[in-house]
Amino acid sequence: MNLTVLGQPAYAYTGGKPFDPALPTVVFLHGAEHDHCVWVLQSRYLAHHGHSVLAVDLPGHGRSAGPALESVEAIADWVPALLDAAGVAKAILVGHSMGSLVAVECAARHPDRVAKIALVGTAFPMKVSDELLNATRDDEPLAQDMVNIWSHSAYAHFPGNPGPGFWVMGENLRLMQRQKPGVMHTDFVACNAYANGFTAAAQVACPALLIVGRKDIMTPARVAKELAAKLPQSRTVEVAGSGHALMAEKPDDVLDALRAFV
Repeated sequence: MNLTVLGQPAYAYTGGKPFDPALPTVVFLHGAEHDHCVWVLQSRYLAHHGHSVLAVDLPGHGRSAGPALESVEAIADWVPALLDAAGVAKAILVGHSMGSLVAVECAARHPDRVAKIALVGTAFPMKVSDELLNATRDDEPLAQDMVNIWSHSAYAHFPGNPGPGFWVMGENLRLMQRQKPGVMHTDFVACNAYANGFTAAAQVACPALLIVGRKDIMTPARVAKELAAKLPQSRTVEVAGSGHALMAEKPDDVLDALRAFV
C-alpha cells in the first residue's frame, strides 16, 4: 500500500489483504536498518484474522522515500501523520528495538491516537557501543556483520528455524544490506541519543506488552524490566531461547503473545 505522509511517498505492507480502516488497525514499526519484512509472519496472520495491518517502511527505509528521520521523537510524530494518510483514528503500535522506543514516545506524545503498545526486543536506555556506532559510519558491512551476529542466539546460526522458509542469519543480513547508505548510522545515532524513555513511559496511559528474548544481548531482558517498571499498565512475556531477532527466531511465540494482547 502506497501512501503520502507529510508530502513524501511511504510504503506499508497490509498482510496480503486490502486495507480497511474500519477494522482495528495494528501498525508495525521496524527497528534500525530494517524495513517491513521483519514482520511478515505476524502481520500476515493478524491481517487474516480480524485486523487491518500497516507494516510500514519508515522514512528512508525500504520502499519509503525521503531521508531517514534523525530522532526517535521525529519518528514518533511521523506515526500520527501515517494514520491520517490511512484514514485511521487510533491504532495499536507494535515496535521492535528502535521501533519500540518510537511506540513508547508516540503513546506519550499522542495518547488519543494510540490504543495499545507492544514492545518487542526493547530496553531503555538503548545505548550503542562506540565501536559499533563508529562502524555504522565508517564501515557499514562490518557494522552489519556485528549486528547480525549479536542479534541472534547461537542456535540461529544453524538450519532448523521454525520460521517457514527462513535462513535466519542470511535473511537478516540481506535485509540490512538493501537499505540505503547512511541509514544505519542515522538509526543507531537516534537510538543512542534517545533520552526520554522513562519520562515518556510514565506518561503512557494505554496498556503495554513487552516481549523480550531471554538470550538477547542487544537489549537484555534485565534492562527491559527497568522500562516495564515505568509503564503504568504493562506485562512482560519472556521468550526462552531467543536473541534480539525474536520475530524470526521465535515467530510463533511472538505471534501468540501479540494475539493475546491485541
